[in-house]
Amino acid sequence: MGTNVLQSSFKRDATRSKSYLGSLLPKLAPFLGVVALLLLWQAVVSLALYPEFIIPSPRSVLERFVEVLLDGRLWLHTSTTVRQMGIGFVIGATLGIGLGYFIAKSLVLEEILSPVIVALQSTPIVAYAPMLVIWFGSGPTSKVITSALIVFFPLVLNTVVGVRSVPEPERELMRAFSASAWQIFRLLEVPASMPVMLGGLKVSATLAVIGAVVGEFISANAGLGYLINRARYDYDTPLVLVSVVMLAVIARTMYGAISWLERRALRWRKQNTA
Repeated sequence: MGTNVLQSSFKRDATRSKSYLGSLLPKLAPFLGVVALLLLWQAVVSLALYPEFIIPSPRSVLERFVEVLLDGRLWLHTSTTVRQMGIGFVIGATLGIGLGYFIAKSLVLEEILSPVIVALQSTPIVAYAPMLVIWFGSGPTSKVITSALIVFFPLVLNTVVGVRSVPEPERELMRAFSASAWQIFRLLEVPASMPVMLGGLKVSATLAVIGAVVGEFISANAGLGYLINRARYDYDTPLVLVSVVMLAVIARTMYGAISWLERRALRWRKQNTA
């Protein structure tokens, strides 16, 4: 009798441990990946296959990070990139979603604009970024426009797909109940197309960082792109890596913010399916 009780107790404890580890591993996976990357990086440095100025050690990069953080340069250039990227993202997302909605509702407008949109989207942003600098100057305006453009085109297409994915019987049902165009838009089209549009927003949030940095590569006197260019000319590889890491942090933060918004906005779908 006592042996059976002990065995069942051990089984319960083992089950709890497995479930705990199963829930903990997904949370620790990103940190474990970073640790593995740092260990691999340090191993390559320890082998001394390349000079220090080509592949610096993690310690030297950390020391450079602390240096530029304390003297204020990192904050100055990071805030410049974030500001330009943020404004460009808001402008590009607003115009992209707005135009995408009207294209989804009008086949004539799609026939007129789709060739232009596809042609511009298929052209790399680095191809026409220099023209934007010539037209709008080397100040923040050209970077904001570059960032807005790289966000604009994916959101146009995602919005068209999202709005047109709304089932037609549901539209007919709302019209049968004398729903107005505003009610159909607010109560049907927005909730039904939100998953596709939020997916486009997540991708565009990371692209906005690329747009701002491309503009800073072309011509700038501040920003992380400018800092990378300056460090590259000085063969300051640790500073290049510090800037790249900051860009990755910005992009990941933007992606995480949109993911959080997506979970909040789509909570009703899980409640309806539960």
